[in-house]
Amino acid sequence: MSGLRRVALISMHTSPIAQPGTGDAGGMNVYVAETAQRLAARGIEVEIFTRATTSAQEPVFHPSPGVLVRHVPAGPFEGLSKADLPGQLCAFAAGVMREGARSPEGWFDVIHSHYWLSGQVGWLVSDRWRVPLVHTMHTMAKVKNAYLSADDIAEPPGRLIGEEQVVGAADVLVANTEQERQELISLYAAEPARVRVVSPGVDLDLFSPGDRAAARRNVGVAQEDLLLLFVGRIQPLKAPDVLVRAAARLIGRGDGLSGRIRVAILGGESGTGAGQTERLRQLAEDLGIGHRVIFGEPVARDVLAQWFRAADLVVVPSYNESFGLVAIEAAACGTPVVAAAVGGLPDAVGPGGVLVQGHDPHTWADAIGALLADPDARDALGRKAIEHARGFSWERTVDHLVEVYEQAREDQETDS
Repeated sequence: MSGLRRVALISMHTSPIAQPGTGDAGGMNVYVAETAQRLAARGIEVEIFTRATTSAQEPVFHPSPGVLVRHVPAGPFEGLSKADLPGQLCAFAAGVMREGARSPEGWFDVIHSHYWLSGQVGWLVSDRWRVPLVHTMHTMAKVKNAYLSADDIAEPPGRLIGEEQVVGAADVLVANTEQERQELISLYAAEPARVRVVSPGVDLDLFSPGDRAAARRNVGVAQEDLLLLFVGRIQPLKAPDVLVRAAARLIGRGDGLSGRIRVAILGGESGTGAGQTERLRQLAEDLGIGHRVIFGEPVARDVLAQWFRAADLVVVPSYNESFGLVAIEAAACGTPVVAAAVGGLPDAVGPGGVLVQGHDPHTWADAIGALLADPDARDALGRKAIEHARGFSWERTVDHLVEVYEQAREDQETDS
């Protein structure tokens, strides 16, 4: 039984109750929501601090028993992008500390901040509340800048400085993978003893194998189609154009499979992806496959599971991913993944898919085409994917996070 009573999670720039797949909402939202729910199920109360983005939001919201979300006013409700938020760090931190001042001393046992903006606030708040700071980067500017696509924009120096400060201030850094741990050490001079690897998870009850024919009926895909699925925010980092170009090459081959290929792209625009959806539509039209590409908005999690089951392959051509929740969720549904060999994707894909070097559409077309032509290989990968995903439950993630939190508390008590 854990001695933890209460944990503060800070997710400044995006709320865990926001719909993943558009704006700034993505895998981090899922991470925060899932871990909060499971911490609460163990009797550990969770308070999540996030920035208010509309006057319609209740100041305090209870999404599930034991979990409380505080919407903290910081700047205008609307019209601010993530790039504008460094100017609101002081206002957000003041709001968080104001809420904390209403509680008795020692109310929180640990603070876990997510993304560098939250880490800046967590740094200040942990000093004020005299509790340890655990921080998860989720993405790192130095890594992102090293793997930019040709049409993306580099992260500014201010973010790099801010990340370096958070790395130095955190009592414990949680990395998603061993590669991320090594990047924190080599690129940010993190002390190795303060970096712990805790892999994200997957909801194995929701994302599970199922009837593909029924799933296709539910999402409106023809049974005879060969469905290539992309799920994620529409931005250069995620590289959905690589899939569109690869699909056009496969369809252009005119073989027995080409007439059955369909592409589904589910996601909304984000960050530097403004106008990207329309550019993707035009790209598909210019390549002569506009009628083969479905564009859809982000969907609820239960519907997303149906899409994963309906797909023949899930394609993740990102230029970088700290882990890749889409890949592990697809794997849990038994659908093979074709992913870029970058970041945490090799860990997420495991033996249940194929990794592709680089982003040349010809190379991607060859990798995807080989699997489309071999249903036995897809079935074998699907079985391996299911087994691989079973090692990534959110319960396992929270087991390790609780260990990290408790060790951080013990270390602080020893040092004080």
